[in-house]
Amino acid sequence: MDFTIPQALEDYYAELEKFIADEITPLEQQDDNIRFFDHRREWARTNFEEGGLPRHEWEELLIEAKRRADKAGHWRFSAPKKYGGKDGTNLWMAVIRDRFAQRGLGLHNDLQNEHSIVGNFPFVEMFEQWGTEEQKQEFILGGFEGTRRVAFGLTEANHGSDATHMETRAVRETRDGVDGWLINGEKMWITGMHVATHCAMFCRTSGQDGDASGITCLLVPNPTEGLEIEEWMWTFNMPTDHPRLSVNNVWVPESAMLGIEGRGLALAQSFVHQNRIRQAASSLGAAQFCVNESVKYARQRKPFGEELAKNQAIQFPLVELATQCEMLRLLIYKTAWEMDNMPHEEIEKTISDKVSMCNYWANRLVCQAADRAMQVHGGIGYSRHKPFEHIYRHHRRYRITEGAEEIQMRKVAAYLFGYLGPKRGQFG
Repeated sequence: MDFTIPQALEDYYAELEKFIADEITPLEQQDDNIRFFDHRREWARTNFEEGGLPRHEWEELLIEAKRRADKAGHWRFSAPKKYGGKDGTNLWMAVIRDRFAQRGLGLHNDLQNEHSIVGNFPFVEMFEQWGTEEQKQEFILGGFEGTRRVAFGLTEANHGSDATHMETRAVRETRDGVDGWLINGEKMWITGMHVATHCAMFCRTSGQDGDASGITCLLVPNPTEGLEIEEWMWTFNMPTDHPRLSVNNVWVPESAMLGIEGRGLALAQSFVHQNRIRQAASSLGAAQFCVNESVKYARQRKPFGEELAKNQAIQFPLVELATQCEMLRLLIYKTAWEMDNMPHEEIEKTISDKVSMCNYWANRLVCQAADRAMQVHGGIGYSRHKPFEHIYRHHRRYRITEGAEEIQMRKVAAYLFGYLGPKRGQFG
């Protein structure tokens, strides 16, 4: 067994660090762009007068950082070479995202917006696995060129984890000789709709409520007649780009269907596995950052003339968090490596439980680490002059999105007790 990080990865990460120092940090410092990352960050990023949406200047800064990263050959790293990427593996992405988050808040990697100079593109794999050649060209290449951006339209106001009970319906309808679908319903928490050109809208097209089959994914242009953003939902961390949508007699042609009719949930699963392991790595890195900053502060702070770090009440909680970080890092890297060494469609059948373990535990751990960092730092830790409150408020969302931790624990239990996965049927 060899747990050494490949030298080629170490060399590439050194290249990324140099790029950050040469290109990204100067951009972060110019024109008072640091306002988006210091104590002013929430106010600088949020247009409170326009529904709480991200400010244009904030999103333009992120676009410029990605443009520079793309020009340098980094942004598309995880994408296939045929789309301008480097076939970046899950293991390499896990290591990079872990280390990026350990650097703290910055333009190199801002998770509130899923922004990074090394991009995460779960839609690429989804279109690669399920899209037609025309859809691949339009949405994968268009996504990289900035002409296409797809929002993920699964959740509804009354149906989140119970997605198979969704109320949005699509029925076949022909218009002007063109076969298509007529959609009615509503969606909620559909991130990025203020800039999305399309919504990958999941609709029940057959079957009964609760059936895993009978759900179809349709690519709905945005804007389009009948698709209305009713309100922007303000969240624990602002700005918001999470709306509630109404869908009234929206028609799309047959060519808008992504994947196989009635197999939409399988398509959704292809989306979440890459996202979950990379999100886990980012949450781990942020947790490690909180631990590291707390250790440094505890050595520097000297109440009553003694280092704060000499108190076991300070030491022991950080020891436990540091131990969990070390153990979780091994599981995340191992799981990412396993994902790289099996066909994409095999992941759900074989190690989906391990992906869920990584994700739910990392998202819980970072919240614990941020809370502990606030406590160790005292009053200044609670203030916005330190990043811990921002880290907590952002990562707390991940315990709900991308599959609530209870749903992911349910997946782990199904594999553990033999209801699903390699042990299926083993216990009778």
